[in-house]
Amino acid sequence: MKKRLPLCLIFCLLVVVLVSGCSTSQNSSDRKKETKEVLKSNEIIVYYLSHDKTKLIQKVEKIQSNKPKEKVEEAIKKIRNVETNLEYQTPFSIGLVVDKILLEKNQLYLYFNKEYENLDNVQEVLLRAAIVRTVVQIKGVDCVSFYVNDLPLEDHSNKMVGIMTKDSFVENIGAQINSINTTNITLYYATEDGNKMVAVDQNVYTSSNVSKEKLVLEHLLEKPKQEGVLKAIPDGTQLLSVSTMDGICFVNLDAGFLKYNFNISEPVVIYSIVNTLCELSTVNKVQISVNGETKIKYREKMGLDEIYERNLDLVLDLDKYLKTLGE
Repeated sequence: MKKRLPLCLIFCLLVVVLVSGCSTSQNSSDRKKETKEVLKSNEIIVYYLSHDKTKLIQKVEKIQSNKPKEKVEEAIKKIRNVETNLEYQTPFSIGLVVDKILLEKNQLYLYFNKEYENLDNVQEVLLRAAIVRTVVQIKGVDCVSFYVNDLPLEDHSNKMVGIMTKDSFVENIGAQINSINTTNITLYYATEDGNKMVAVDQNVYTSSNVSKEKLVLEHLLEKPKQEGVLKAIPDGTQLLSVSTMDGICFVNLDAGFLKYNFNISEPVVIYSIVNTLCELSTVNKVQISVNGETKIKYREKMGLDEIYERNLDLVLDLDKYLKTLGE
């Protein structure tokens, strides 16, 4: 059931990542260097909304400010106040403003007023993409978080958007956004006693620029929508990367995963991840690492250097389980 993989192969596979969270990567630095070579020191590419409101339009603009925060303020002002013409317009709606801007340790926090909640799905994502792709070109800004009424932004499926970088959005953002649809995923959560699991089906929004593996794990890390079940993965755990090759899914989590929740049994924590991923047609086995390390024993029994397969021995029927809660 469990099988080791050569560490050299594991290392090679983990190089291919989809990073979430705020970190200054080499690729990001390279892109900024490339931008400087093409543009003058006081220029950046500003993203506006196309006239037909279906995609983003790039335009080189001059930024007069010198300090990072002031550059951000100036760039956002350009996006918001640009005059509408036959080519492009502002992605801001009437009445939508940024009430507060904070920049701390290369992370930018933007606080919007209540008008943000009135944006439709396509308009909202295009606005986010325009702002993020513009401001991350500024030296000293590596990632961006949006807030509405002082609360972290949630998307139209009530999922927290979280930290965004340039890589959060594909280049042809308009075409991708127009293809957003819903899909059904199966997530494995712990029972209330923490000793078993149940499979919960859930409809979620999806886009072609997000892998199915990343999609299901991000939802598994959230608080369950189904009553009577518990999230097995410890609170605060962040997904660093996920990639699949030859049917084996490599999941890289941060150190939050090691903050044990002893109310949930050790196998349930591990197999909530494994079983969820193995519901995907592309995944047969799973290996979990923490900050890229696999030579770790999770709590007492489960070694992370093992390759795990689906385990249905811990799974209860959801309807029967819920019925017992009502008795």
